[in-house]
Amino acid sequence: MSDDFDYARYDRIRPLRWTGGALDVLDQRKLPFATEYLTCRSSDEVAEAIHSLAVRGAPAIGIAAAWGVVLAGRALPAGDVDEAAAKLEPALKRLNAARPTAVNLAWALARMRGALARADGDWRRMLEDEAHAIDREDLAANRRMGALGAALIAPGSGVLTHCNTGSLATAGFGTALGVIRAGVAQGRIANVFAGETRPWLQGARLTVWELQQDGIDATLIADSAASHLMKTGQVQWVIVGADRICANGDVANKIGTYQLAIAARFHGVKFMVVAPASTVDMATASGELIHIEEREAGELHGIAGTRTVAEGIHAWNPVFDVTPHDLIDAIVTEKGVIGHPDEVSMRAAFGA
Repeated sequence: MSDDFDYARYDRIRPLRWTGGALDVLDQRKLPFATEYLTCRSSDEVAEAIHSLAVRGAPAIGIAAAWGVVLAGRALPAGDVDEAAAKLEPALKRLNAARPTAVNLAWALARMRGALARADGDWRRMLEDEAHAIDREDLAANRRMGALGAALIAPGSGVLTHCNTGSLATAGFGTALGVIRAGVAQGRIANVFAGETRPWLQGARLTVWELQQDGIDATLIADSAASHLMKTGQVQWVIVGADRICANGDVANKIGTYQLAIAARFHGVKFMVVAPASTVDMATASGELIHIEEREAGELHGIAGTRTVAEGIHAWNPVFDVTPHDLIDAIVTEKGVIGHPDEVSMRAAFGA
């Protein structure tokens, strides 16, 4: 995108705010009806914010965890960096356990460990500088991905997205929603549809609200309406984010993504995955090796605290599914576009 792109218009929301002594987390559980920030003053409070979905979205989770490490360091007495590293490790492990599927979490914590290992003096300052860098680099990557992804879309297209992959899920601008923002601004995208994304309704509560803040019209659909929508010809691309991208191009993302990819292939609709390079996990050969997080069955028993299911009903609540690489037309990262990804093209782009 050109340097004069109006980011002030298309990127107004920040889910995380570092105040110098605490991390303010926009509580996404309360959106769209209340805009409230949680103030996290310890690494354990950050871990709880991640686990409870107050902050969500793979990049934002990684950024939050980095600030959690900074807070953990603030709680330690000044001392030798090796001693600090040993004392920080339990906090890093608790942060890593908060959401195990999102590879950005482990990636960000690895960067913080690396910063600590390089520290030759003020290790607290090194940790804070690294957290700032992770945040800043994510925003730049999202803007780059927006330009690359939008360029693939023919003018006048309709797109369908799933879950929330915008400013709320990142440092800003978004991954898949960043592509949609850029595509709308360039006149390439004429219509935006968003699936509601049960059971937490990230599409209904977050995505359409976020687009509304930017003046972008979006049409909400029930998740079960997606195939029928594709059949009508109103959608040319499905554009989603990712929580983990494997060495062969398989993608773990919010539950429901896999069935969208199947429906898209049947109806001749193209399928795009947009995620930063930090989401790529070349150490995991394929999606079959990904641990799929499961959450409490009770999340399916009601909506917004109101029970809709009879007592005694069992429920299965996987949070993610895996889309095979052969159903994906393009993976977009800040490093470039991988068309029809497979093991060969992934290794060419990201090495071993």
